[in-house]
Amino acid sequence: MSNKAAPGPLLTRRRVRGDGVDLAVYEQGDPSRPTVLLVHGYPDTHAVWDETAALLAGRFHVVRYDVRGAGASTRPLGRRRYTFEYLMSDMRAVLDAAAPDRRVHLVGHDWGSIQGWEAVCTMPDRFASFTSISGPCLDHAGHWMRRRLARPTPSNLRRAAGQALRSWYIWFFQTPVLPELLWLAGGTRLFTRALAAGEGVAPRPGHPARTMARDAAAGVGLYRANTPRRLRRPRDRRTDVPTRVIVPTKDPFVSPHLVGGLAAHAPNLSLSVLPAGHWVPRSHPGDVARWVAEHAAEHAAGGAG
Repeated sequence: MSNKAAPGPLLTRRRVRGDGVDLAVYEQGDPSRPTVLLVHGYPDTHAVWDETAALLAGRFHVVRYDVRGAGASTRPLGRRRYTFEYLMSDMRAVLDAAAPDRRVHLVGHDWGSIQGWEAVCTMPDRFASFTSISGPCLDHAGHWMRRRLARPTPSNLRRAAGQALRSWYIWFFQTPVLPELLWLAGGTRLFTRALAAGEGVAPRPGHPARTMARDAAAGVGLYRANTPRRLRRPRDRRTDVPTRVIVPTKDPFVSPHLVGGLAAHAPNLSLSVLPAGHWVPRSHPGDVARWVAEHAAEHAAGGAG
């Protein structure tokens, strides 16, 4: 598919009640067709998927939503309401509203992918396939780091140090108050410039969102509520949901080496390598849509179990 998308079918919006929050849910395409659920990351909204959704909506029922803390959805205060338990309750509410009687094809980018791993490992009966982009399972990442440090060869230490450097912001986000203040004081402008300079992605209506400063300040709770405990004490996670990982080799935040050993946790695994940066839903929507469509066709959705 081309990486330029014409406007897709009409986009409709509704409100769905999540776990103590109202979620803005957006749908395109024929609801009788297989459902693809696109979940955005940090500090984005559903609009990061605009180009990809337009390319998919002719063949699929495409569903997106602003996760808690972002866009037109509710922004709860504090870290506690951003734990995986709340995130999974929200996703179940969206699935129940938009595709109650079928397995869906789940696609996640960044924190949407991190959520996706939690979902396919804890409620696999809801999904026909999973496509992960630039967002590893936190438990897998924790085990990956431990394995490298347990065998401190030069190669393992180099890779562990490389990922640690890429993850610097995770630990910065644990700092009280300062990350929020920086976002609200002009972080969106810096983000926009960095995106254009680093990945060649120009601003367009919807991305970056006008709500980005508030979204980013609230979304810091995702990192505080989930990241330290999962990386320090990773759980055993496994899924049989057919999983495709799109691996951008120039991602400044997620090392491509993190896929090492992943097949032990996701045995029905395939990899698609892309010479691109982190924001591939914006920079390479045609490639993303093509791989999602191929993966969905290979693993057609059945009933919800």
